[in-house]
Amino acid sequence: MPTTTIPSHTTGAALIPSWVLKFQDGIKAAPVVCDGIVVVGTLRGYLYGITSEGTLKWKINTENSIEAPALIVDGTVYVGNLDGTLYAVDLKSGAIRWTYQTENQIMGSPSYFKKGRKEVVLVGSYDYYLHGVDPATGKGMWKYETNNFINGACALYNGLAVFGGCDGFLHMVDVLTGKVRHSLEISTYVASSAGVDGDFAYVGDYDGYFSAVDLLGQKISWVFENKEANLPFIGSPAIYGDHVYIGNRDKFVYCLNKRDGELVWKYNTGGQVDASPVVAGNRVLVASMRGDLFLLDRNTGRLGWTYELGTAVYSNPAVVNNRFYVGGDDGRLYCFGK
Repeated sequence: MPTTTIPSHTTGAALIPSWVLKFQDGIKAAPVVCDGIVVVGTLRGYLYGITSEGTLKWKINTENSIEAPALIVDGTVYVGNLDGTLYAVDLKSGAIRWTYQTENQIMGSPSYFKKGRKEVVLVGSYDYYLHGVDPATGKGMWKYETNNFINGACALYNGLAVFGGCDGFLHMVDVLTGKVRHSLEISTYVASSAGVDGDFAYVGDYDGYFSAVDLLGQKISWVFENKEANLPFIGSPAIYGDHVYIGNRDKFVYCLNKRDGELVWKYNTGGQVDASPVVAGNRVLVASMRGDLFLLDRNTGRLGWTYELGTAVYSNPAVVNNRFYVGGDDGRLYCFGK
């Protein structure tokens, strides 16, 4: 059972946790929040529903590690684990509605598409396939085969699933039929999820390149790299206004002009950044593998606040209603804000 604890180390002067919940195992997946319920999975395979005040509402045991965030749509939680099982779980009660089995581990979050009466849940697997699943029944609708593992989640663009994988391609697949529309080679290995804004996809790769892909022209528009390091981009970008924000294992979080890839600012977090940045108003919230949280000015990169968790943070915080929630490798789920 999770237990509520009091934080023991604070370096931020402006904001401290309102509660901390301690689980018996680590958290790698980002928490998600809907209707006052925080949903988070753990490395031992438990999926928890927690109230916004930090009390346990329900839990289920999926029997294998959960390393990607859940997706919540219309009162149903969709989440995958490392034995390749996709679960549909009732948000309010934690009751399992159905399961769908892939043939290898699920490392990315599901995605959801609806057009009229047609609905599909999309999930990639290490079995090389993108799976289209009926959200009502859990039955497979179609499978699209790539040439290697699929790590990230799909972005959606004009009825197409846009995603990368370990084959180094950015794939564009019809979400209702599973038929490929386009496939563009962009690198040797894509571990992250793409972000789509307008007619462009923004995606980082394991070779240290961050690319803007013109989805209409089917070409790479620009590429950014830190030539002094060339370390991987693991997280996904945040896009706001004219800027795109992305962290790297070179310890920096970067703000780039989304039109040409020119550097606007960068901030050294002192630790590898695998988590995706989160834009909240005029600030960017960033978590590092060293165990620090940073609140940066969105336009200048100037530090406004920092807090030391003291444990690695693999994934992004969830920001909801003037609060944010973040999970650590030591099994603690933190809530900041009132």
